[in-house]
Amino acid sequence: MTSDYTGVFQDTEAVEKYETVTYAPDSYASRINDRQRDYLRALVRREFPEHPPVQHDFACGTGRAVRALHGLVREAHGYDTSAEMMSKAAEVGSRAYWHLVPQEGPVPQPVAAGFPAIVTIFRLLLNVDEGVRDRALAFAAKVLPHRGSGLLVVENHGNAGSVRHLRARRHSGERWFAELSHDEVGRLLARHGFEIVERRGFSMLTPSLHDHRVARLADAAARRMPGSDAYAVNVLYTARRLHA
Repeated sequence: MTSDYTGVFQDTEAVEKYETVTYAPDSYASRINDRQRDYLRALVRREFPEHPPVQHDFACGTGRAVRALHGLVREAHGYDTSAEMMSKAAEVGSRAYWHLVPQEGPVPQPVAAGFPAIVTIFRLLLNVDEGVRDRALAFAAKVLPHRGSGLLVVENHGNAGSVRHLRARRHSGERWFAELSHDEVGRLLARHGFEIVERRGFSMLTPSLHDHRVARLADAAARRMPGSDAYAVNVLYTARRLHA
């Protein structure tokens, strides 16, 4: 995570806005979050039917991914550079052990909590530079040293192959607008010894279209079409280590 991220979310008002405005009930972000939660819970039930995994949530923020897996993991660990974000996570009922990590320096050491494990990295990749992305994936590789260790789930909330790309030129250079292609995410994961085994999209719409009923109906229909994940704005990639 960059100093910008940490600086913004050391402000308790910014943390409160993130939790209660960005993720307000029935907001664009909360609707996607609900769909992601259903996907994650189904994924864990399918992939870990006998032995619940340990969750390691990197850049955990207010614990959205932690809450998504309540009751399906044997324990959860959240890692973040913002103590304020983790304090809010605990306040809103995210149940985990919280670990403050430095902004820079060696790759943080994950808690040795055994296998299988699931690493979640949500809403981070677009908000940081390449060096921080590599740091996050290096952390995941520490948690998951081999193919049988478990799963990595990474979020890209700005797919460059989606309709959101139409705004790229208008927002060029803006601090909070970025995008990544599926190929870029795939190369990032491969650089750290991961291969994508599943890709799932959660909305074809941008936030500006969220309140239009017809657009939402069209979005629901489009998401059921084969291959639509390639064009979704918000995407989750599930990956495993390449080597046994």
